[in-house]
Amino acid sequence: MKNINSKECSDSLTLKGLIAAKSRMSANHPSLAALSSKQSGIEAGIGGEQRVAEVLGRYKFPFRNNIFHDLSLSSDSYFQIDHLLKTPHYGVILETKNMAGSLEFRDNPPQLIQKREDGQIKYYESPVIQLERNIELFSAWLSERNIDFPLYGAVVLAYPKQHVEIPPADTKILFPNLVPPFVKSLPREGKGLDTSTFNWLSAELIRSHQTYIPKPVCESYQVPVTAIKPGVKCVSCGNIGMNKIPRSWHCPVCKVTNHLAHEQTLVEWFLVVKRTITNRECREFLGVDIHTAKRILLSMDLITCGTFRDRSYRMDFSKKR
Repeated sequence: MKNINSKECSDSLTLKGLIAAKSRMSANHPSLAALSSKQSGIEAGIGGEQRVAEVLGRYKFPFRNNIFHDLSLSSDSYFQIDHLLKTPHYGVILETKNMAGSLEFRDNPPQLIQKREDGQIKYYESPVIQLERNIELFSAWLSERNIDFPLYGAVVLAYPKQHVEIPPADTKILFPNLVPPFVKSLPREGKGLDTSTFNWLSAELIRSHQTYIPKPVCESYQVPVTAIKPGVKCVSCGNIGMNKIPRSWHCPVCKVTNHLAHEQTLVEWFLVVKRTITNRECREFLGVDIHTAKRILLSMDLITCGTFRDRSYRMDFSKKR
C-alpha cells in the first residue's frame, strides 16, 4: 500500500526562523552561537529522519501498511512522532536520533550521554523516555477513538557510524536497514483491524495532524527585537533593504524586481519577532507608509484580531507556505 506522509516537517518552521534571525543579526551578536548550535541540531535531526524515511519508502512489506512521518497529534498533551508504521495488527513508533560520537543510554536516571570526538560531553533527555511517552500518548489517542491494538517502539540511530557504548536495558536500538526486519518479526495475532476501520484510522491521523508552531526566535532565545535588522529581503541575493517601487520591490544589489518580496519578509517577522503584527510594526519593518502597510496586510490572508484602534494580524502557519 502506498505510504502516507504527514504535513510539512514541524522542525522546518523552527529551522526557517533560526536561519532568518541569523541573517538579520550582526556578526558579533552574543546569541549567534546558541542559534547556530540549535540550527545544527535540527538539521542533523531532519537528516536522520529523512534517512529512515528513505529506507521505509524503498521497502515493500508483505502486508497492508501505512507509514506516517513527522506526525503531530494531541491527546492528554501535544506529542510528535518521528515515524509511525501502522498495520491492521499493530503500530510501530520510531524515535530517530542522528548524533555523532559515542552514546551512553543511562537508565537511572534516564539520560543520554554523548561523547564527541573532540572530547565534548553533552547530556540529553533519554530518547527511551521520549519513545515511552509517545507510545503512552498515542495509546490514549487511539482509546479516545475506540481503537485498541498493540504498539511497539524502537530508537533508530540514523547511521551505523554512531557508536553505542552502553545500550538501554529494555528498548530496541536499530539502524535504518534493520527497521524492516524488526517490523516483520512482530506478532500478527487475531483478526486485526478490518479494511474499513484501517482506512478510517489513516484518514483520521491525517485529519488530526497539527502543524507545530514554534515560539518566535526572539522569545525563545531572549534576543532583543532591536537586534533584528528590518527591511524587505531579496529572495534572489539575500540583501536586506529592497526599495519600494510602484506595485513591486527593487533590489539595489542584484537589480531584481519582485512584487511579492514583502510576503517572505513578513513570514520572517512571525517566525523571528512576534506571533502578531500591527500596521505600525509592519510599516516600520518593511519601510512603507501606513496605506501601503494596510494593503499588504489585507492581501496576505492573515487572521485579524482586535478592533480598528488596536487591530493586529496573525499568520496561520497550518496552511502550506
